[in-house]
Amino acid sequence: MGSGGSSVVVPRNFRLLEELERGEKGIGDGTVSYGMDDGDDIYMRSWTGTIIGPLNCAHEGRIYQLKLFCDRDYPEKPPSVRFHSRINMTCVNSDTGVVDPKKFGILAHWKREHTMEDILTQLKKEMLAPQNRKLVQPPEGSFF
Repeated sequence: MGSGGSSVVVPRNFRLLEELERGEKGIGDGTVSYGMDDGDDIYMRSWTGTIIGPLNCAHEGRIYQLKLFCDRDYPEKPPSVRFHSRINMTCVNSDTGVVDPKKFGILAHWKREHTMEDILTQLKKEMLAPQNRKLVQPPEGSFF
């Protein structure tokens, strides 16, 4: 009885529980974190992420808050991602804070294996991209 190359698909809630556990432990150097908005939400849809801006760019030391919404088709489809903190980046709508999936690679080329952690770390890397690193930023502490 061979596996025939098939892989086990982890159910949505188990996957989200894994992500919650990882997010609560903290990621890497502590400049990216995430967790659930509402611990009573049995569908685990609404999440908050935090990114501390990387060194040597216009985002240095700034604390950015984001909202991630994992609909019922997550992780087959990416979550919607919206900055709550005002930010000036080429992949973010300047009026709404929504991260444009067409302008942000990981969302444009979503794979089931990607996680919310991947999204947040990629956004942090995007802050250092040549087109974003020197953009003038809104006053710190302003929100959409």
